[in-house]
Amino acid sequence: MSREIQVTFDANDPAALSTFWRDVLGYVHPGPPGVDLPEGADPLAAWDEFLERAGVPENERNSASALEDPDKRGPRLFFQQVPEDKVAKNRVHLDVRAAPGLEGDERMAALEAECARLVALGATRVRRSEPAPPMSLGFIVMTDPEGNEFCLD
Repeated sequence: MSREIQVTFDANDPAALSTFWRDVLGYVHPGPPGVDLPEGADPLAAWDEFLERAGVPENERNSASALEDPDKRGPRLFFQQVPEDKVAKNRVHLDVRAAPGLEGDERMAALEAECARLVALGATRVRRSEPAPPMSLGFIVMTDPEGNEFCLD
């Protein structure tokens, strides 16, 4: 029997980091429990209102955030606030599959285009690894706005 997984990120600013990853992956912020969000409503604003009604102090309202795949295929992402900054390389990282099935120049051009889009969202480009068949088709290493490494693959 398989299990569902959730990928958890430690973050200084869970709302901002989840918004970055929402825009990278096309995921969505779920609304608060028991709240039906009208079409086009901002789930993060709904969470602020929900937490205010629940009596959560304003300085604690950005302690966590979550994302879900609207197609229900990918894992849920959870962002939890921690007091310390990231200080070492990730032991686990995400590979964003931006060019599945592509090879050579076509693949690297697709990765470069996605890299430019993600840099505009706040990512940082770290390095490009050229294709080295048969073991590597090429990839780009990046970091999110809080320094977590990920690859465009």
